[in-house]
Amino acid sequence: MSETSTSLYEQLGGEAAVDAAVDIFYRKVLSDYRINRFFDKSDMEKQAAKQKAFLTMAFGGPNNYTGTDMRQAHDHMVKKMGLDDSHFDAVMEHLTTTLQELNVPENLITQVAAIAESTRTDILGR
Repeated sequence: MSETSTSLYEQLGGEAAVDAAVDIFYRKVLSDYRINRFFDKSDMEKQAAKQKAFLTMAFGGPNNYTGTDMRQAHDHMVKKMGLDDSHFDAVMEHLTTTLQELNVPENLITQVAAIAESTRTDILGR
């Protein structure tokens, strides 16, 4: 398969890579005072499983995501907790540094960041 016909999911390393990235990512998020309060009442095992399924689907892997849409899932955080661009930016920062730590090539990090960035409007309820 050429790189153009290989999904981003496969280029990143498939399930094992997504699992590793999500686990590292949430360790960073939960230790960040800017954003960890958004997860105070979350079952992090379920949260990580949802994130893994969502990213797998978003990156062109098997679609097993059954969660609510991004706008609905984050609505209470926007309205009741003040979720805003600064929080989204912190999440993006952790996503990027996680991928860099895993030695993901820069061109793939750029693709992942673009996919994540495309959710900003819905997550922030705009």
